[in-house]
Amino acid sequence: MMTDHERAFEIFETQLTRHSDLASVVFKTFTGLPFVYIEPKPEVTRTEVEDILKVCAAKAMRGKRLTLAMSFVRKNQASYVYRVRFLVPQRKMFCCGNLCDDCIRFTH
Repeated sequence: MMTDHERAFEIFETQLTRHSDLASVVFKTFTGLPFVYIEPKPEVTRTEVEDILKVCAAKAMRGKRLTLAMSFVRKNQASYVYRVRFLVPQRKMFCCGNLCDDCIRFTH
């Protein structure tokens, strides 16, 4: 069974890859952080790409307690690179090793 976080990222990925204004979308993970490489069609501007990202993220987060953390990284030849994360508010995202009562390892 998938968590809300995993389900949201899957919906986000599907929405982006199917969008008609984007020529190609590639997801890569470096050091545990997800990056999105977006090559827009020639007539699409960077602000329009960011609006597309926000709309797709909003559709993915609908009905879930998640927030969007998105930042522009660089323009790589014909594509834009963004770091996009969905964050769970007020909840630990990793195990710190201190045997906490609310450790993420004990959640389903």
